[in-house]
Amino acid sequence: MPPLPLASEFLFRATLTVGAPQPVGLTRTGDLRIVPVTGGRIEGPALTGEVLPGTAADWLRVDPDGTAHMDVRLTIRSAEGHLAFMHYSGIRTGSAEVLARLNAGEAVDPSDYYFRTAIRFETGAAPLAWLNRILAVGIGQRPPSGPTYDVYAIR
Repeated sequence: MPPLPLASEFLFRATLTVGAPQPVGLTRTGDLRIVPVTGGRIEGPALTGEVLPGTAADWLRVDPDGTAHMDVRLTIRSAEGHLAFMHYSGIRTGSAEVLARLNAGEAVDPSDYYFRTAIRFETGAAPLAWLNRILAVGIGQRPPSGPTYDVYAIR
């Protein structure tokens, strides 16, 4: 039997702003840094809104080789005022030189590193209930202004 095709649909671009990392230090699962997400925008054909400040962070773990493992939780308010919870885990990795440039706050071409996320949503808002029934993936980039994700529903 041949493999089934994988289809996706672009939902939105998430552009986040972040605060200074809070270093927890070396733990049993890596170098843990809690990075507050201070806000952001969600803009696209399926959803438009904002990321609420004070309700979001990334529990970021970094391996000795510089590979970052994201664990991010956000609250989104749609343009219509409905709330949704967005949770994603992800990986950002690349060569030592590329990761050093990213960590120094330099602009790096996103094709020079791997940055992907697996996303789930939860909401009680009827107009956004479709979010409860999808898996999404994000293709990330890390410009100096903060992380940006193009988010796709897997159909």
